[in-house]
Amino acid sequence: MSSFEIDPRLKAESVTIRPLQTFDKRVKLLGSKSYSNRYLALAALSGEPTTLEGALVCDDTQYLGEALRQFGHVEVEIDPAAERITVTPTGRTMRAPEEEVYVGAAGTPIRLLIAMAGHADGTTVLTGTKRMQERPMGSLLEALPALGVTAEAVRGNGSPPIKVTGPSFRGGSTRISGAVSSQFTSSLLINATRAEEDTEVHVIDDLVSKPYVEMTIAALAEMGVVVEREGYTRFTVAAGQKLRGGTVTVEPDASGMSYFLAAAAVLGGTVTIPGIGKGSKQGDVGLVAALTRMGCTAEVGDDSITLTGGELRGIDIDMEAMPDVVPTLAVVAAFAQGTTHISNIASLRIKECDRIAAVTAELRKMGITVEEHADAMTITGGTPHGAVIDTYDDHRIAMCFAIAGLRTPDVVITDPGCVAKSFPTFWRVLDSLHDGTASTL
Repeated sequence: MSSFEIDPRLKAESVTIRPLQTFDKRVKLLGSKSYSNRYLALAALSGEPTTLEGALVCDDTQYLGEALRQFGHVEVEIDPAAERITVTPTGRTMRAPEEEVYVGAAGTPIRLLIAMAGHADGTTVLTGTKRMQERPMGSLLEALPALGVTAEAVRGNGSPPIKVTGPSFRGGSTRISGAVSSQFTSSLLINATRAEEDTEVHVIDDLVSKPYVEMTIAALAEMGVVVEREGYTRFTVAAGQKLRGGTVTVEPDASGMSYFLAAAAVLGGTVTIPGIGKGSKQGDVGLVAALTRMGCTAEVGDDSITLTGGELRGIDIDMEAMPDVVPTLAVVAAFAQGTTHISNIASLRIKECDRIAAVTAELRKMGITVEEHADAMTITGGTPHGAVIDTYDDHRIAMCFAIAGLRTPDVVITDPGCVAKSFPTFWRVLDSLHDGTASTL
């Protein structure tokens, strides 16, 4: 699916990371994956020509774009070089594809598409990789019938393949658990924009990863739809609101930023990230504050973030609001004095891999003491040694351990192509820290 195959590392069996003494760089990142997915889904529902500038073109957004094309109501043109995605209505009715809709390992797209298929005429079947077919969708499936949508797991296990029959997303009032994934709530809010009735979503327990719902509400507002709310327990999308088309600009990806913040932290270097600042709704910007607590210094402006590494020390931190950057923080903790306790991260068990188990196993390979708990991990900092890192077909495992290799010799990352899921130019951006000198394959 990736359009970045010109980088041979995306096809290589492994990459050996070349250590770096330090650096002082300005690093331009690709657009936010979370925002790109949300804006792309909203553009497909708007009925108006829409252009996403600064969009992230990666496996996730390409799978979503192809799925939207399959429904027939929009054309999606993706231009990786220009970082642009254009969505144009065809004038045709949204119809269920005859073939299964395959989304690979793209978790956010399949959750957006499950509810979106409720707008399509006919029966849609959505599926993905073996790991995707293990990921839980039950909370979303239980919430959709109250809104008129018939959706069920084909195997009766709450996981893909998922079969959805439409057109039936009429709106109304529903209840949903927020304990597994905030993406379920986001999917309902985004797809409520085409409902005939007001849509009211009641979250019946504590909502995990709250910043991602804030991003959804911000994306809706940017495109002209207001969400009324009572904290994180009730959200209402009034019927009749019109999603605007036109041009939408996607801010840089805060999750992708985390790796270069971590590089500065472990090397005592300085990195400046333009285009993202204190007004960002991306929860992963919170990693800046976490690294500051660990001994780094930072300057967060309106349109840029600069971080400089310092003498690192362990901290105790609740990472429920920013789970995607837990692996990054864990790698930084491996170089810190003392222990770092990372808590409230049970959601990492059901990501592209079990990230708690994966990070624990790979840090232990590097000689770092890690205590693994059901929803937490405790890392005792030290002097990591080189190792061959298994990446579990998980982009975030590959990228965070690549940062460890900037300080530790002989770190080998297997399956480096898995970064294409969210950051297909990662290896080239990592090269830029070495003054443009290519890393060794």
